[in-house]
Amino acid sequence: MYLDIAVLFYKLDEFCLWFLPLWYKRQLSSGERQRIKPSQLYPREVMTIVVAFHYSGYRTFKDFYTKHVQVYWRSEFPHLVSYNRFVELMQEALVPLAVYLMTQGKGKVTGIAFVDSTPLRVCHNRRASRHKVFEGLAGWGKNSMGWFYGFKLHVLVNDQGELLSVVLTPGNVDDRNREVIDILTKELWGKLFGDKGYICKELFEQLMDEGIQIITTIKKNMKNKLMPIVDKLLLRKRSIIETIHDTLKNVCQIEHSRHRSPINFVVNLLAGLVAYTQLPSKPALKLWDDDEYLPVLIA
Repeated sequence: MYLDIAVLFYKLDEFCLWFLPLWYKRQLSSGERQRIKPSQLYPREVMTIVVAFHYSGYRTFKDFYTKHVQVYWRSEFPHLVSYNRFVELMQEALVPLAVYLMTQGKGKVTGIAFVDSTPLRVCHNRRASRHKVFEGLAGWGKNSMGWFYGFKLHVLVNDQGELLSVVLTPGNVDDRNREVIDILTKELWGKLFGDKGYICKELFEQLMDEGIQIITTIKKNMKNKLMPIVDKLLLRKRSIIETIHDTLKNVCQIEHSRHRSPINFVVNLLAGLVAYTQLPSKPALKLWDDDEYLPVLIA
């Protein structure tokens, strides 16, 4: 995948010029003594490198940093540090990446949204009992593919494939968890399409009171109900979010089992999500043309 490192750096630099002064000011005004130790690499450089990894095609960040960044990007980053030192600096990118994703990476609410969760496995099931890195944080979960040990990433997207909201939970948290749904749908309106895992009368009534109509497929033991043809066709297009999950995992590499720190796990996840928001082409439904809604009735 082609990456214009200059464009990525420019976007992150503009964000850091706005955010970092506000963040440091907030830290100093909290009454707690904070030590801001200068580093050879600026936060915008650290953010650029960790996000660029998810475009690189390398399977491990160590190979990317030692075999690509330190070899080919010396002129772009003249003050590169050792790999071990960079891993320490990655933790400082946690908050800026999270804020960038929430402020610059969010898509536009269009009235049509899709919701689903995907597992983030932190190790093979056979090694779960002796896994220490995420002890007390990860949990056992089950989806259509079977049991897994790790986390769930709950994702809400619009019909253009843009991220609207994401929530990370242990693997044993139900998709219909009220706190999770409240966070995901905080700024949402219109129609929300989900799978059978979101069937819940209380959830339907709660969202309807908030101006959101959730539409799901039905189970075999449920009576079929009539619905508008547009809703039925859009429900059949719910696979768009499965395609987005596949892109996040296999292109942006948000899932792997080599984490040695919970903080760096979150940094890797946020960087992968930010990388997805910068993709020039995302999975999308062709429902809009010149800002006019097209009621597509094609199966």
